[in-house]
Amino acid sequence: MNLPLVARLLGMVAWLIGATMAFSLPWAFPAFGAGQDRFEKDGFLALVASMCVCAIVGWGLRRYGDDKSDDQSLFRKEAMAVVGLSWVLATILGGLPFLLGRVAYRSDEGKPVAMGIADCLFESQSGFSTTGATVLTAIENPDWVPRCLLFWRSSTHFLGGLGIIVLFVAILGHGSAGKAMMRAEMPGPNKEGSQERMQHAAWTFAGIYVALNVLLAVLLKLEGMTWFEATCHSFGTMATGGFSTLDTSLGGFESPLIEYTVILFMLLAGTNFTLIYLACLGKPMSLLRDVEWQTYVGIILLASAVIIVAGMWGRSDFAPEDTLSTGDELELAFRDSLFQVVSIVTTTGFGTSDFDLWSDTSRAILIFLMFVGGCAGSTGGGMKVIRHILFVKIIGREFERAYHPSVVRHIRLGGESITDPDLTRQILTYVGLVAMIFVTSWIALVAIEPAETWRAAQQPEANELIDSAGAVAATLHNIGPAIGIVGPTRNYAYFTAPAKLLFTFLMMLGRLELFAILVLVLPSFWRVR
Repeated sequence: MNLPLVARLLGMVAWLIGATMAFSLPWAFPAFGAGQDRFEKDGFLALVASMCVCAIVGWGLRRYGDDKSDDQSLFRKEAMAVVGLSWVLATILGGLPFLLGRVAYRSDEGKPVAMGIADCLFESQSGFSTTGATVLTAIENPDWVPRCLLFWRSSTHFLGGLGIIVLFVAILGHGSAGKAMMRAEMPGPNKEGSQERMQHAAWTFAGIYVALNVLLAVLLKLEGMTWFEATCHSFGTMATGGFSTLDTSLGGFESPLIEYTVILFMLLAGTNFTLIYLACLGKPMSLLRDVEWQTYVGIILLASAVIIVAGMWGRSDFAPEDTLSTGDELELAFRDSLFQVVSIVTTTGFGTSDFDLWSDTSRAILIFLMFVGGCAGSTGGGMKVIRHILFVKIIGREFERAYHPSVVRHIRLGGESITDPDLTRQILTYVGLVAMIFVTSWIALVAIEPAETWRAAQQPEANELIDSAGAVAATLHNIGPAIGIVGPTRNYAYFTAPAKLLFTFLMMLGRLELFAILVLVLPSFWRVR
């Protein structure tokens, strides 16, 4: 392991994080339109101090790397180390503004409680991993959460959605190192390509991502948001993150137009960006004919339809009986169900209604969707639709082999045969590892979390087993809100520090698709080549 080279690259990542904090500084001033009527001294100084720490850490890492070795050869080991450690470093540095700015959330008695170290790490990783889970309450109160730090919180979504390493490759290159880092960073099972194609893919990904962010921010501003709100929600939508500027999330704006606009852009964010690029080049059929995208849209439409039927059957999921006309109730049912399904499938986590009050059938479907995820090559988290497609095909082939053991049949996808024998192993290994991590983390959370947590939540119907499973699934798959104690109207503030650190680790695992983080704990990984 070439540690000096790893340190040198991590130093650049630290500088990149510090530089992006500068964009949050103007929002501390009243004239910049963040909605406050006074200069936010604490938030401003916290950002400046954090930027200084990033600069010092970056300088220290660069100095160590420059002094120890001139070897610039970055192999797969070093690339994976840079990716994994970059997210650890980002979590620590990104949490500094919250800690130094004395950001607070509401206690059980309604009093402000300053964020602890575990809270800051949780909030930072939730932003970078585009999970959108939070410990903060009363975020509309600038005395508790300065607007400039609220903007930084959403900015971590922007960085995480683009991918720190993708941005790193797009701007700085690094030759074959760029290819290795892109392979470790980009989500999805198929990430091969030449060095030039990897570099071009990084630039294309970044360009589409930034363009969609700008377009959505302009539309949301025209639809009634302030520039502050529009920018923050644009970051949260296109990164499939879910951080909002309101405690009630997007539902607080009470605007069907805003909700439909966000639905459209969440769908785009969960789509493979390569297909969006081809569509922009005048090849929309590449999108429409893609098997993964067809399945992705089909899952969304089917789940939404079932939830509408389940909700309308009891006439209680979407609106109290007789409060709306039949036409208005149907539109509300369609909008609420479609929004929540898209929000969860794409792992965005925005909310417009309290789906924790929906029927058991509807909630069961939403829990299932937490294990689906967006398309490969999108900003969405989760297991990815393509893996589910391939997993089902692999299982189908194994069933056939049970009664026809001599049959040799390749898996077909989109009319093409998949002959790579490693792909089956990769899919089965990933699915099995996700299941093992989910079950292990679920048991660990139930074991370490005291019963007082559920009593403190003041939720009579709280169920420790079910709520714990939901919290683990929502963090591992980068969803954010789940059900029960971490439902759409609640958050993760009730959990103890060890549980928050567990969630932080799970969010990082989910964002980097397990291996880039898990290898960091293997002693053999750090041995000299």
